[in-house]
Amino acid sequence: MHRLNAWLRRHPMVVDGGWAAVVMLLSAVSDMNNHGWRLAAYLVITVTIGVLMTVRRRWPDLAVAVGTGLAFAQLGLHIYPDASSIGYLVFAYTGAAFGSTWASRVALVGSLLAGPVTIARFEGYGGGDTPGGHSLAQRLFVAGLMSTPFILCWAWGRLTRVRRAYLTELEDRAARLERERDAQAKVAVAAERARIARELHDVVAHNVSVMIVQADGAAYVMDSSPAQAKEALGTIAATGRQALVEMRRLLGVLRSADAAEEYVPQPSVEELPELLEQVRTAGLPVEFSTSGTPRELPRGVELTVYRIVQEALTNVRKHGGPNVSARVAVDFGDRDLNVLIEDDGRGSTDEQLTRGGADGMGHGLIGMRERIGMVSGSLDAGPRPGGGFRIRAVLPLKTAK
Repeated sequence: MHRLNAWLRRHPMVVDGGWAAVVMLLSAVSDMNNHGWRLAAYLVITVTIGVLMTVRRRWPDLAVAVGTGLAFAQLGLHIYPDASSIGYLVFAYTGAAFGSTWASRVALVGSLLAGPVTIARFEGYGGGDTPGGHSLAQRLFVAGLMSTPFILCWAWGRLTRVRRAYLTELEDRAARLERERDAQAKVAVAAERARIARELHDVVAHNVSVMIVQADGAAYVMDSSPAQAKEALGTIAATGRQALVEMRRLLGVLRSADAAEEYVPQPSVEELPELLEQVRTAGLPVEFSTSGTPRELPRGVELTVYRIVQEALTNVRKHGGPNVSARVAVDFGDRDLNVLIEDDGRGSTDEQLTRGGADGMGHGLIGMRERIGMVSGSLDAGPRPGGGFRIRAVLPLKTAK
């Protein structure tokens, strides 16, 4: 039954044709007493109305126009209404529901005039009460009753048009909201990919840099100091395991958002001493200091501070030159968190700075600026007076209570 209803909704002309056949059958039964040209006229009117009822949804304006002309012809030929006149009710509905503006107006005017014109044409009025006739009040009352079905059909059609327009608007709105949701999802996916790309860059660049420095050192002292070389190899192994854990965590986020909580938490400011100790073990002296009142920070700010310090020290090891040292200072202000990383090495060239990072790949400072921009902070990076390089980040915080 469901399939049948769905098929009929897809083929409305079949339903209309069925109703047209019923109307034509009733009209044929009522016209059996007619003869001659009057019978032929009834047959033409009945068949025409049946055809118009069948095609009314596809050509509503044509159905209203031809139906109106047919009604005037029937009045002109003085052909009394029969069962086929049900089609005129259908045309009033069709004009209001599916027709253009003029067709709807024609259907409304025809509905209003249907009763009065029929009474005037088929029951002449000579003034006052005529023998065997009806009074003016009676005729007006009957005319109103005859027009009422047409007006109701027109109003029903108008309501159908309004409801269809409302449903169309709802569908358009739903489609628009779906497109907006898809666009927002794509933006969110792009932002998440960019965040993961920054995470991967920071993890790989820092840990691989430590491993390279330790490997070079181990190779240099392999013969002269096996114990020191063994210690360097141990640092390489530990650093590699740490990089592997973080990369697994990030890849786990890519595979499933629900599995993200199974991995280690994001690094924070409290883990900076461990990071600096790892850097010192790799051969870069780092001085660390804090000022102000340390307090709990938003997770985004915590991760941003850690990654900025990690990236900056990685660049110092790569491009600071020999005998370089660095200093990291974190200041907890009332409104801002200030992070300063500077070194006394040879710094970065203007070309490297313009390209976006001291690593020569265009990702160092770009990644920093993107991270800081996500927390509405600011970044100042450039050569340091007297030599070296300086990075200063200002991250806004909530006003202390």
